[in-house]
Amino acid sequence: MRIQSFIIAYALVLAILLFADRRPGSNPPDRYSHVVDLTDGQSAIQPSVVTGSAASGSMIRESMGSESLGSESKTRIIAPAALIPGTWAAGQIPAERLIAPLIVIDLKDLDLKDLDLKDSKDSKAVASLDGGSHQTRLSQISLDDIAAWESLHGIIPQGAVVAIRRASAGAAPPQSHLFTNLSTSASSRLPITRDAAMFLVEARNTIGFAVETPVTLSSDRALAQQLALHGNYVVQEAAHFTSLPAAGSLVIVAPAKNKKAGEAPVRVLAMVR
Repeated sequence: MRIQSFIIAYALVLAILLFADRRPGSNPPDRYSHVVDLTDGQSAIQPSVVTGSAASGSMIRESMGSESLGSESKTRIIAPAALIPGTWAAGQIPAERLIAPLIVIDLKDLDLKDLDLKDSKDSKAVASLDGGSHQTRLSQISLDDIAAWESLHGIIPQGAVVAIRRASAGAAPPQSHLFTNLSTSASSRLPITRDAAMFLVEARNTIGFAVETPVTLSSDRALAQQLALHGNYVVQEAAHFTSLPAAGSLVIVAPAKNKKAGEAPVRVLAMVR
């Protein structure tokens, strides 16, 4: 009787072990195929590809240290302290806010076909575009653009940096006096509407924005103050956005260590799957 009970117990233990061994394996860690240097200027290296299954830490250290953040680099970080004194300077931004998921949203180009204007009406068009809602709709990311992006790629991850990419980055601007007469303030503002930016900051906990052009945040002081109060920074004059996918990358932002600088040179790397 004891032998029979022992056999039954042994069979149950063996069955449990066999079922446990059939459990699905754990997911492999995230793998990145290459590192893209998003720093503009002579100090930036070209996008480099890692041979192997993952981007190694040694390569990232080499990319970060191979060139200094000299005066040749155009890429700079606008820290919260540049917008509200007493908030984080570039060198005071916590390290955990300098490494984040990176998502890329394409900015629609301002197109003459969208305006449907004749040459005789160009002067009126320029006047209406300069600070008008029509240009805002065409030249800035809107809530509708964010909704369209999330419908294609999923919800924007919490704590991400949002890169805004021109649809025809690197292409020559259209040869029309309608474009050349657009105001400088309009072309240098942050290319996202206030509502869209605040949605990202408050609903998606976005920690920063990256753009390919110089930015003047004084054109919208209310937005600038909200960005600073939420600890957001802006990376301006970044490069190589065309080498990035819309989602799945990781960004590393490395500003110069200076506790007094509201703006500082910055090295920006993206780890791409």
